[in-house]
Amino acid sequence: MADQKNVKEVDLGSGSVGKLLFSLALPAISAQVINVLYNMVDRMYIGHLPDVGANALTGVGVTFPIIMAISAFAALVSMGGAPRASIMLGKGRRDEAEKILGNCTTALIAVSLVLTAVIQIFGQRILLTFGASGDTIEYAWSYMQIYSIGTIFVQLALGLNAFINAQGYARTGMLTVLIGAVCNIILDPILMFVLHMGVRGAALATIISQGISAAFVVTFLVSGKSYLKIRIPCLKVEKSVLMPAIALGAAPFVMQFTESILNICFNTSLQRYGGDIAVGSMTICSSVMQFSLLPLMGMCQGAQPIISFNYGARKIHRVDSAFRLLLITCLGYATVLWAVAMFIPHVFTGIFTQDQALTGYAVWALRIYMAASLMFGAQIACQQTFISLGDSKTSLFLALLRKVFLLIPLIYLLPRFFENKVMAVFLAEPIADAVAVCTTVALFVVSFRKLKRELGG
Repeated sequence: MADQKNVKEVDLGSGSVGKLLFSLALPAISAQVINVLYNMVDRMYIGHLPDVGANALTGVGVTFPIIMAISAFAALVSMGGAPRASIMLGKGRRDEAEKILGNCTTALIAVSLVLTAVIQIFGQRILLTFGASGDTIEYAWSYMQIYSIGTIFVQLALGLNAFINAQGYARTGMLTVLIGAVCNIILDPILMFVLHMGVRGAALATIISQGISAAFVVTFLVSGKSYLKIRIPCLKVEKSVLMPAIALGAAPFVMQFTESILNICFNTSLQRYGGDIAVGSMTICSSVMQFSLLPLMGMCQGAQPIISFNYGARKIHRVDSAFRLLLITCLGYATVLWAVAMFIPHVFTGIFTQDQALTGYAVWALRIYMAASLMFGAQIACQQTFISLGDSKTSLFLALLRKVFLLIPLIYLLPRFFENKVMAVFLAEPIADAVAVCTTVALFVVSFRKLKRELGG
Protein backbone atom coordinates (compact mmCIF):
# COMPACT_ATOMS: atom_id res chain seq x y z
CA MET A 1 0.00 0.00 0.00
CA ALA A 2 2.97 2.37 0.23
CA ASP A 3 2.90 3.31 -3.44
CA GLN A 4 -0.83 3.85 -3.27
CA LYS A 5 -0.48 6.36 -0.43
CA ASN A 6 1.78 8.50 -2.57
CA VAL A 7 -0.82 9.07 -5.23
CA LYS A 8 -4.12 9.03 -3.34
CA GLU A 9 -5.66 12.15 -1.85
CA VAL A 10 -6.57 10.23 1.30
CA ASP A 11 -5.55 6.98 2.93
CA LEU A 12 -8.80 5.09 3.43
CA GLY A 13 -7.25 2.56 5.80
CA SER A 14 -6.00 4.87 8.56
CA GLY A 15 -6.64 8.17 10.28
CA SER A 16 -9.80 9.57 11.83
CA VAL A 17 -12.93 8.04 10.33
CA GLY A 18 -14.86 11.23 11.05
CA LYS A 19 -12.37 13.46 9.25
CA LEU A 20 -12.17 11.01 6.36
CA LEU A 21 -15.94 10.78 6.02
CA PHE A 22 -16.53 14.51 5.93
CA SER A 23 -13.51 15.22 3.74
CA LEU A 24 -14.97 12.79 1.19
CA ALA A 25 -18.64 13.58 1.80
CA LEU A 26 -18.53 17.36 1.44
CA PRO A 27 -17.17 17.26 -2.12
CA ALA A 28 -19.54 14.36 -2.88
CA ILE A 29 -22.53 16.35 -1.59
CA SER A 30 -21.40 19.33 -3.64
CA ALA A 31 -21.07 17.11 -6.68
CA GLN A 32 -24.57 15.67 -6.14
CA VAL A 33 -26.10 19.13 -5.81
CA ILE A 34 -24.21 20.43 -8.83
CA ASN A 35 -25.12 17.39 -10.93
CA VAL A 36 -28.85 17.77 -10.39
CA LEU A 37 -28.57 21.43 -11.36
CA TYR A 38 -28.41 20.24 -14.96
CA ASN A 39 -32.12 19.40 -14.85
CA MET A 40 -33.08 21.80 -12.06
CA VAL A 41 -31.68 24.84 -13.88
CA ASP A 42 -33.44 23.75 -17.05
CA ARG A 43 -36.75 23.52 -15.20
CA MET A 44 -36.25 26.85 -13.44
CA TYR A 45 -35.71 28.64 -16.75
CA ILE A 46 -38.39 26.67 -18.60
CA GLY A 47 -40.99 27.41 -15.91
CA HIS A 48 -40.44 31.12 -16.48
CA LEU A 49 -40.77 31.08 -20.29
CA PRO A 50 -43.21 33.87 -21.28
CA ASP A 51 -46.82 32.71 -21.85
CA VAL A 52 -46.00 28.97 -22.17
CA GLY A 53 -44.04 28.39 -18.93
CA ALA A 54 -46.60 26.20 -17.12
CA ASN A 55 -47.23 23.89 -20.11
CA ALA A 56 -43.51 23.76 -20.97
CA LEU A 57 -42.61 22.85 -17.35
CA THR A 58 -45.23 20.10 -17.31
CA GLY A 59 -44.01 18.80 -20.68
CA VAL A 60 -40.37 18.66 -19.60
CA GLY A 61 -41.51 17.03 -16.35
CA VAL A 62 -42.89 14.14 -18.40
CA THR A 63 -39.36 13.53 -19.76
CA PHE A 64 -38.09 12.93 -16.24
CA PRO A 65 -38.73 9.14 -16.30
CA ILE A 66 -36.58 8.77 -19.43
CA ILE A 67 -33.80 10.92 -17.95
CA MET A 68 -33.91 8.82 -14.78
CA ALA A 69 -33.75 5.64 -16.86
CA ILE A 70 -30.61 6.89 -18.61
CA SER A 71 -29.02 7.64 -15.23
CA ALA A 72 -30.16 4.25 -13.94
CA PHE A 73 -28.19 2.40 -16.61
CA ALA A 74 -25.08 4.38 -15.62
CA ALA A 75 -25.71 3.26 -12.02
CA LEU A 76 -26.18 -0.38 -13.10
CA VAL A 77 -22.63 -0.45 -14.39
CA SER A 78 -20.77 1.96 -12.13
CA MET A 79 -22.45 1.76 -8.73
CA GLY A 80 -21.62 -1.93 -8.60
CA GLY A 81 -18.23 -1.60 -10.26
CA ALA A 82 -16.95 1.24 -8.08
CA PRO A 83 -17.52 -0.48 -4.68
CA ARG A 84 -15.97 -3.68 -6.04
CA ALA A 85 -12.95 -1.70 -7.22
CA SER A 86 -12.63 -0.18 -3.71
CA ILE A 87 -12.83 -3.63 -2.12
CA MET A 88 -10.08 -4.89 -4.45
CA LEU A 89 -7.91 -1.92 -3.52
CA GLY A 90 -8.45 -2.77 0.15
CA LYS A 91 -7.18 -6.28 -0.63
CA GLY A 92 -4.18 -4.83 -2.49
CA ARG A 93 -5.32 -6.16 -5.89
CA ARG A 94 -4.87 -3.13 -8.15
CA ASP A 95 -4.83 -5.10 -11.42
CA GLU A 96 -8.27 -6.55 -10.73
CA ALA A 97 -9.60 -3.10 -9.83
CA GLU A 98 -8.38 -1.76 -13.19
CA LYS A 99 -10.02 -4.67 -15.01
CA ILE A 100 -13.31 -3.70 -13.36
CA LEU A 101 -12.84 -0.09 -14.45
CA GLY A 102 -12.04 -1.08 -18.05
CA ASN A 103 -14.94 -3.52 -18.38
CA CYS A 104 -17.36 -0.97 -16.96
CA THR A 105 -16.12 1.68 -19.42
CA THR A 106 -16.91 -0.58 -22.36
CA ALA A 107 -20.31 -1.45 -20.92
CA LEU A 108 -21.20 2.24 -20.45
CA ILE A 109 -20.41 3.01 -24.09
CA ALA A 110 -22.42 0.05 -25.37
CA VAL A 111 -25.43 0.91 -23.22
CA SER A 112 -25.42 4.55 -24.33
CA LEU A 113 -25.54 3.61 -28.04
CA VAL A 114 -28.53 1.32 -27.50
CA LEU A 115 -30.43 3.89 -25.41
CA THR A 116 -29.89 6.65 -27.95
CA ALA A 117 -31.29 4.50 -30.76
CA VAL A 118 -34.35 3.44 -28.75
CA ILE A 119 -35.25 7.00 -27.71
CA GLN A 120 -34.76 8.47 -31.18
CA ILE A 121 -37.03 5.82 -32.72
CA PHE A 122 -39.72 5.40 -30.05
CA GLY A 123 -39.34 8.50 -27.86
CA GLN A 124 -42.47 10.42 -28.89
CA ARG A 125 -44.73 7.42 -28.36
CA ILE A 126 -43.06 6.72 -25.01
CA LEU A 127 -43.69 10.28 -23.81
CA LEU A 128 -47.40 10.06 -24.69
CA THR A 129 -47.56 6.82 -22.71
CA PHE A 130 -45.81 8.49 -19.78
CA GLY A 131 -48.47 11.18 -19.37
CA ALA A 132 -47.82 13.87 -21.99
CA SER A 133 -51.00 15.50 -23.28
CA GLY A 134 -51.84 17.24 -26.53
CA ASP A 135 -50.84 20.54 -24.90
CA THR A 136 -47.49 19.34 -23.55
CA ILE A 137 -46.13 16.75 -26.02
CA GLU A 138 -44.56 19.45 -28.20
CA TYR A 139 -42.36 20.64 -25.34
CA ALA A 140 -41.61 17.13 -24.05
CA TRP A 141 -40.41 15.80 -27.43
CA SER A 142 -38.51 19.00 -28.32
CA TYR A 143 -36.47 18.54 -25.12
CA MET A 144 -36.02 14.78 -25.26
CA GLN A 145 -35.11 14.54 -28.94
CA ILE A 146 -32.01 16.67 -28.38
CA TYR A 147 -31.19 15.42 -24.87
CA SER A 148 -31.01 11.78 -26.02
CA ILE A 149 -28.22 12.60 -28.49
CA GLY A 150 -25.96 13.29 -25.50
CA THR A 151 -26.69 9.97 -23.77
CA ILE A 152 -23.08 8.81 -24.18
CA PHE A 153 -21.88 11.93 -22.34
CA VAL A 154 -24.28 11.27 -19.46
CA GLN A 155 -23.19 7.63 -19.21
CA LEU A 156 -19.48 8.43 -19.14
CA ALA A 157 -19.73 11.50 -16.91
CA LEU A 158 -21.93 9.83 -14.27
CA GLY A 159 -20.61 6.29 -14.61
CA LEU A 160 -16.86 6.89 -14.62
CA ASN A 161 -17.02 9.62 -11.99
CA ALA A 162 -18.01 6.91 -9.50
CA PHE A 163 -14.56 5.32 -10.00
CA ILE A 164 -12.87 8.64 -9.26
CA ASN A 165 -14.76 8.91 -5.97
CA ALA A 166 -14.13 5.23 -5.17
CA GLN A 167 -10.40 5.92 -5.03
CA GLY A 168 -10.83 8.79 -2.58
CA TYR A 169 -10.46 11.61 -5.12
CA ALA A 170 -13.61 13.34 -3.91
CA ARG A 171 -12.48 16.85 -4.85
CA THR A 172 -11.70 15.78 -8.39
CA GLY A 173 -15.09 14.06 -8.58
CA MET A 174 -16.76 17.29 -7.53
CA LEU A 175 -14.78 19.28 -10.07
CA THR A 176 -15.91 17.06 -12.95
CA VAL A 177 -19.56 17.93 -12.38
CA LEU A 178 -18.86 21.54 -11.37
CA ILE A 179 -17.33 22.26 -14.77
CA GLY A 180 -20.38 20.94 -16.60
CA ALA A 181 -22.90 22.64 -14.31
CA VAL A 182 -21.26 26.05 -14.66
CA CYS A 183 -21.33 25.64 -18.45
CA ASN A 184 -25.01 24.69 -18.27
CA ILE A 185 -25.92 27.70 -16.15
CA ILE A 186 -24.15 30.00 -18.62
CA LEU A 187 -25.47 28.35 -21.79
CA ASP A 188 -29.14 27.96 -20.71
CA PRO A 189 -30.17 31.64 -20.84
CA ILE A 190 -28.05 32.28 -23.95
CA LEU A 191 -29.58 29.45 -25.98
CA MET A 192 -33.12 29.73 -24.57
CA PHE A 193 -33.65 33.49 -24.53
CA VAL A 194 -30.91 35.23 -26.52
CA LEU A 195 -31.02 32.76 -29.43
CA HIS A 196 -34.77 32.11 -28.86
CA MET A 197 -34.40 28.31 -28.88
CA GLY A 198 -36.73 27.81 -25.91
CA VAL A 199 -36.98 24.24 -24.65
CA ARG A 200 -34.61 22.99 -27.37
CA GLY A 201 -31.99 25.44 -26.12
CA ALA A 202 -32.26 24.02 -22.60
CA ALA A 203 -31.65 20.49 -23.90
CA LEU A 204 -28.73 21.57 -26.10
CA ALA A 205 -27.10 23.43 -23.21
CA THR A 206 -27.35 20.29 -21.08
CA ILE A 207 -25.73 17.90 -23.56
CA ILE A 208 -22.90 20.32 -24.36
CA SER A 209 -22.21 20.66 -20.63
CA GLN A 210 -22.37 16.90 -20.04
CA GLY A 211 -19.94 16.42 -22.93
CA ILE A 212 -17.43 18.72 -21.26
CA SER A 213 -17.80 16.81 -17.97
CA ALA A 214 -17.34 13.47 -19.73
CA ALA A 215 -14.16 14.70 -21.44
CA PHE A 216 -12.75 15.81 -18.09
CA VAL A 217 -13.53 12.46 -16.43
CA VAL A 218 -11.98 10.36 -19.19
CA THR A 219 -8.89 12.59 -19.36
CA PHE A 220 -8.32 12.18 -15.62
CA LEU A 221 -8.72 8.39 -15.69
CA VAL A 222 -6.17 7.93 -18.47
CA SER A 223 -3.67 10.33 -16.90
CA GLY A 224 -0.95 9.75 -14.34
CA LYS A 225 -3.00 11.61 -11.72
CA SER A 226 -5.33 8.65 -11.18
CA TYR A 227 -4.21 5.57 -9.26
CA LEU A 228 -6.62 3.41 -11.28
CA LYS A 229 -6.34 3.99 -15.04
CA ILE A 230 -8.39 3.10 -18.08
CA ARG A 231 -6.05 0.74 -19.97
CA ILE A 232 -6.79 -0.62 -23.44
CA PRO A 233 -6.22 -4.31 -22.50
CA CYS A 234 -8.77 -3.93 -19.68
CA LEU A 235 -11.50 -2.69 -22.05
CA LYS A 236 -12.07 -6.23 -23.35
CA VAL A 237 -15.17 -7.50 -21.58
CA GLU A 238 -14.71 -10.55 -19.34
CA LYS A 239 -17.85 -12.13 -17.95
CA SER A 240 -16.14 -13.00 -14.65
CA VAL A 241 -15.19 -9.34 -14.15
CA LEU A 242 -18.27 -7.49 -15.41
CA MET A 243 -21.12 -9.67 -14.15
CA PRO A 244 -20.35 -9.36 -10.41
CA ALA A 245 -20.27 -5.57 -10.87
CA ILE A 246 -23.60 -5.69 -12.70
CA ALA A 247 -25.08 -7.89 -9.95
CA LEU A 248 -24.05 -5.43 -7.26
CA GLY A 249 -25.20 -2.49 -9.38
CA ALA A 250 -28.65 -4.05 -9.75
CA ALA A 251 -29.90 -2.41 -6.55
CA PRO A 252 -28.93 1.18 -7.51
CA PHE A 253 -30.28 0.44 -10.99
CA VAL A 254 -33.61 -0.70 -9.61
CA MET A 255 -33.73 2.31 -7.28
CA GLN A 256 -33.26 4.73 -10.17
CA PHE A 257 -35.04 2.84 -12.95
CA THR A 258 -38.10 2.25 -10.81
CA GLU A 259 -38.03 5.97 -10.07
CA SER A 260 -38.68 6.30 -13.77
CA ILE A 261 -41.52 3.77 -13.65
CA LEU A 262 -42.90 5.49 -10.56
CA ASN A 263 -43.06 8.80 -12.36
CA ILE A 264 -45.02 7.12 -15.13
CA CYS A 265 -47.44 5.64 -12.58
CA PHE A 266 -47.78 8.93 -10.73
CA ASN A 267 -48.18 11.01 -13.90
CA THR A 268 -50.75 8.76 -15.57
CA SER A 269 -52.81 8.44 -12.37
CA LEU A 270 -52.64 12.14 -11.61
CA GLN A 271 -53.48 13.04 -15.22
CA ARG A 272 -56.59 10.85 -14.88
CA TYR A 273 -57.75 12.28 -11.56
CA GLY A 274 -56.41 15.85 -11.58
CA GLY A 275 -55.27 16.83 -15.08
CA ASP A 276 -52.23 18.88 -16.08
CA ILE A 277 -52.09 20.88 -12.83
CA ALA A 278 -51.75 17.66 -10.79
CA VAL A 279 -48.98 16.42 -13.12
CA GLY A 280 -47.26 19.80 -12.83
CA SER A 281 -47.42 19.54 -9.04
CA MET A 282 -45.86 16.08 -9.23
CA THR A 283 -43.04 17.55 -11.33
CA ILE A 284 -42.35 20.02 -8.53
CA CYS A 285 -42.68 17.38 -5.76
CA SER A 286 -40.33 14.93 -7.47
CA SER A 287 -37.84 17.72 -8.18
CA VAL A 288 -37.88 18.82 -4.54
CA MET A 289 -37.46 15.25 -3.32
CA GLN A 290 -34.63 14.61 -5.76
CA PHE A 291 -32.80 17.80 -4.86
CA SER A 292 -33.40 17.57 -1.10
CA LEU A 293 -32.09 14.01 -0.80
CA LEU A 294 -28.81 14.85 -2.54
CA PRO A 295 -26.91 15.59 0.69
CA LEU A 296 -27.93 12.14 1.96
CA MET A 297 -26.66 10.50 -1.21
CA GLY A 298 -23.49 12.59 -1.00
CA MET A 299 -22.87 11.40 2.56
CA CYS A 300 -23.30 7.81 1.40
CA GLN A 301 -20.91 8.37 -1.50
CA GLY A 302 -18.38 9.76 0.95
CA ALA A 303 -18.78 6.74 3.22
CA GLN A 304 -18.71 4.16 0.40
CA PRO A 305 -14.95 4.05 -0.29
CA ILE A 306 -14.21 4.03 3.46
CA ILE A 307 -16.61 1.16 4.17
CA SER A 308 -15.70 -0.85 1.05
CA PHE A 309 -11.93 -0.40 1.42
CA ASN A 310 -11.87 -1.32 5.12
CA TYR A 311 -14.26 -4.21 4.57
CA GLY A 312 -11.79 -5.53 1.99
CA ALA A 313 -8.97 -4.97 4.50
CA ARG A 314 -11.04 -6.74 7.24
CA LYS A 315 -10.94 -3.68 9.54
CA ILE A 316 -14.46 -4.08 10.91
CA HIS A 317 -14.04 -1.46 13.65
CA ARG A 318 -13.51 1.22 10.99
CA VAL A 319 -16.51 -0.05 9.01
CA ASP A 320 -18.62 0.16 12.17
CA SER A 321 -17.44 3.69 13.01
CA ALA A 322 -18.08 4.96 9.49
CA PHE A 323 -21.61 3.52 9.41
CA ARG A 324 -22.59 4.92 12.81
CA LEU A 325 -21.44 8.41 11.86
CA LEU A 326 -23.21 8.11 8.50
CA LEU A 327 -26.48 7.07 10.17
CA ILE A 328 -26.46 9.90 12.72
CA THR A 329 -25.72 12.52 10.07
CA CYS A 330 -28.39 11.23 7.68
CA LEU A 331 -31.06 11.14 10.41
CA GLY A 332 -30.24 14.71 11.48
CA TYR A 333 -30.50 16.05 7.95
CA ALA A 334 -33.73 14.16 7.22
CA THR A 335 -35.33 15.75 10.28
CA VAL A 336 -34.51 19.26 9.05
CA LEU A 337 -35.77 18.41 5.55
CA TRP A 338 -39.09 17.13 6.90
CA ALA A 339 -39.60 20.26 9.01
CA VAL A 340 -39.09 22.57 6.02
CA ALA A 341 -41.48 20.57 3.83
CA MET A 342 -44.18 20.53 6.50
CA PHE A 343 -44.00 24.10 7.83
CA ILE A 344 -42.53 26.31 5.06
CA PRO A 345 -43.07 24.41 1.77
CA HIS A 346 -43.21 27.70 -0.18
CA VAL A 347 -39.41 27.76 0.12
CA PHE A 348 -39.36 24.82 -2.29
CA THR A 349 -42.29 25.52 -4.59
CA GLY A 350 -41.32 29.13 -5.27
CA ILE A 351 -38.15 27.96 -6.99
CA PHE A 352 -40.12 26.39 -9.83
CA THR A 353 -43.16 28.53 -10.48
CA GLN A 354 -44.90 31.84 -9.76
CA ASP A 355 -48.23 30.58 -11.08
CA GLN A 356 -50.66 30.96 -8.17
CA ALA A 357 -52.87 28.01 -9.03
CA LEU A 358 -49.93 25.63 -9.50
CA THR A 359 -48.22 26.94 -6.35
CA GLY A 360 -51.28 26.34 -4.17
CA TYR A 361 -51.74 22.83 -5.53
CA ALA A 362 -48.06 21.94 -5.17
CA VAL A 363 -47.82 23.18 -1.53
CA TRP A 364 -50.71 20.95 -0.54
CA ALA A 365 -49.32 17.97 -2.45
CA LEU A 366 -45.76 18.40 -1.11
CA ARG A 367 -46.88 18.14 2.53
CA ILE A 368 -48.48 14.77 1.80
CA TYR A 369 -45.73 13.48 -0.50
CA MET A 370 -42.91 14.16 1.99
CA ALA A 371 -44.75 13.28 5.20
CA ALA A 372 -42.44 10.32 5.95
CA SER A 373 -39.18 11.94 4.86
CA LEU A 374 -38.33 12.24 8.59
CA MET A 375 -37.43 8.53 8.52
CA PHE A 376 -35.64 8.43 5.21
CA GLY A 377 -32.15 9.00 6.62
CA ALA A 378 -32.12 5.51 8.15
CA GLN A 379 -33.37 3.93 4.90
CA ILE A 380 -30.64 5.46 2.75
CA ALA A 381 -27.79 4.90 5.25
CA CYS A 382 -28.59 1.20 5.74
CA GLN A 383 -29.39 0.42 2.11
CA GLN A 384 -26.27 2.12 0.74
CA THR A 385 -24.09 0.36 3.32
CA PHE A 386 -25.38 -3.01 2.08
CA ILE A 387 -24.09 -1.99 -1.37
CA SER A 388 -20.74 -0.80 0.04
CA LEU A 389 -20.29 -4.21 1.68
CA GLY A 390 -20.95 -5.99 -1.62
CA ASP A 391 -24.25 -7.53 -0.46
CA SER A 392 -26.06 -7.54 -3.80
CA LYS A 393 -28.99 -9.78 -2.83
CA THR A 394 -30.18 -7.80 0.20
CA SER A 395 -29.65 -4.43 -1.45
CA LEU A 396 -31.65 -5.57 -4.49
CA PHE A 397 -34.50 -6.85 -2.34
CA LEU A 398 -34.74 -3.56 -0.45
CA ALA A 399 -34.70 -1.59 -3.68
CA LEU A 400 -37.58 -3.69 -5.02
CA LEU A 401 -39.51 -3.62 -1.74
CA ARG A 402 -40.13 0.12 -1.45
CA LYS A 403 -40.98 0.93 -5.02
CA VAL A 404 -42.10 -2.24 -6.81
CA PHE A 405 -43.76 -4.24 -4.03
CA LEU A 406 -45.21 -1.30 -2.07
CA LEU A 407 -45.38 2.06 -3.84
CA ILE A 408 -46.57 1.12 -7.34
CA PRO A 409 -49.49 -1.03 -6.08
CA LEU A 410 -50.46 1.67 -3.56
CA ILE A 411 -50.67 4.33 -6.29
CA TYR A 412 -53.49 2.33 -7.88
CA LEU A 413 -55.11 0.82 -4.76
CA LEU A 414 -55.47 3.85 -2.47
CA PRO A 415 -57.71 5.91 -4.80
CA ARG A 416 -60.32 3.18 -4.40
CA PHE A 417 -60.62 3.96 -0.68
CA PHE A 418 -60.55 7.78 -0.69
CA GLU A 419 -63.00 10.29 -2.10
CA ASN A 420 -60.10 12.65 -2.92
CA LYS A 421 -58.36 10.52 -5.55
CA VAL A 422 -55.45 12.91 -6.09
CA MET A 423 -54.67 13.00 -2.36
CA ALA A 424 -54.74 9.19 -2.31
CA VAL A 425 -52.15 9.01 -5.10
CA PHE A 426 -49.75 11.34 -3.26
CA LEU A 427 -50.39 9.45 0.02
CA ALA A 428 -48.91 6.28 -1.45
CA GLU A 429 -45.39 7.72 -1.07
CA PRO A 430 -45.27 8.20 2.75
CA ILE A 431 -47.02 4.89 3.44
CA ALA A 432 -44.52 2.96 1.32
CA ASP A 433 -41.61 4.87 2.86
CA ALA A 434 -42.65 4.04 6.43
CA VAL A 435 -42.98 0.30 5.77
CA ALA A 436 -39.71 0.17 3.80
CA VAL A 437 -37.71 1.98 6.49
CA CYS A 438 -38.84 -0.40 9.24
CA THR A 439 -37.98 -3.44 7.12
CA THR A 440 -34.59 -2.08 6.03
CA VAL A 441 -33.45 -1.20 9.54
CA ALA A 442 -34.49 -4.60 10.91
CA LEU A 443 -32.62 -6.46 8.17
CA PHE A 444 -29.54 -4.31 8.60
CA VAL A 445 -29.30 -4.87 12.35
CA VAL A 446 -29.39 -8.65 11.87
CA SER A 447 -26.95 -8.69 8.92
CA PHE A 448 -24.44 -6.29 10.42
CA ARG A 449 -24.25 -8.18 13.71
CA LYS A 450 -23.55 -11.37 11.75
CA LEU A 451 -20.82 -9.62 9.74
CA LYS A 452 -19.12 -8.32 12.88
CA ARG A 453 -19.04 -11.81 14.34
CA GLU A 454 -17.55 -13.23 11.14
CA LEU A 455 -14.78 -10.61 11.06
CA GLY A 456 -14.10 -10.77 14.78
CA GLY A 457 -15.61 -7.36 15.59
